[in-house]
Amino acid sequence: MKRPIRLRELELAIDKVVESYHDEEIDNLESAALPNKRAVIDAFHHLTSVIYLGFYSTRALTRDNLRYAVSEGLYPAYEILVEQIERAITYESSVHAAPARPADFSEAVVVRLLDRIPALRRALNADVRAAFEGDPAAKSFEEIIFSYPAIRAITAYRVAHALHVEGVPLIPRILSEHAHSETGIDIHPGARIGQRFFIDHGTGVVIGETAVIGDDVKIYQGVTLGALSTKRCGASDAAKGAKRHPTIEDCVTIYAHATILGGDTVIGRGSVVGGNVWLVRSIPPDSKVLGRPRD
Repeated sequence: MKRPIRLRELELAIDKVVESYHDEEIDNLESAALPNKRAVIDAFHHLTSVIYLGFYSTRALTRDNLRYAVSEGLYPAYEILVEQIERAITYESSVHAAPARPADFSEAVVVRLLDRIPALRRALNADVRAAFEGDPAAKSFEEIIFSYPAIRAITAYRVAHALHVEGVPLIPRILSEHAHSETGIDIHPGARIGQRFFIDHGTGVVIGETAVIGDDVKIYQGVTLGALSTKRCGASDAAKGAKRHPTIEDCVTIYAHATILGGDTVIGRGSVVGGNVWLVRSIPPDSKVLGRPRD
């Protein structure tokens, strides 16, 4: 039997929600239109369909129809991203002291992003190869691209990072947090990550905004490259551009649930950091840290 609607209680609840918009900071009723999260993710899917064209195409691909298939992905990606970046910078200008940008900023940024897709494909191909070489359980490149959450997270990171370095607000974080929600891997788009990066398993990995990671680095699930706890007081460290997260040099392996904190912390080239290790100080190249390090 259909239950009756309790209209009086429902109307009172609606009144309370409406009233809350007069008191809270998250109303945005009078600000410019924010980017649409679903549209941004849709654009990202168009980009990934081009980056991994042979894996996601719904038709047979030949040299004759390849250009059409690429265009089929990049035209909608261009249109969506231009609109969403324009929304982001308009909103930023309405609520913050945003930097001045040329009138065609959104279009120019998206064109540069699309122009970088061959370089992104080369970088991601190297990441996939690193996964294949670093995981004896991997049977093929196809298996890695289709099923490894790390590749989805790293793909989102490399696209988001390209937009981040262009100074695009909001959109890079939407992309990185979309990947985070899908994979459990949290990579801030501001992090700088080198070539042939491999995250094995991946769940619970956190890589902070100012982290720097060299080439041929391999990390396991639960690893945190984080900041020592600080509070936002006036002009924050982030606003000043301070480095808050560690540097991981080339050819480092970091095992599961290790925590490495602090902007002055450097893990030297070729080092191995064991599982569950807590580090807030630098270690020299070719070190092995197993268990609790001495202070």
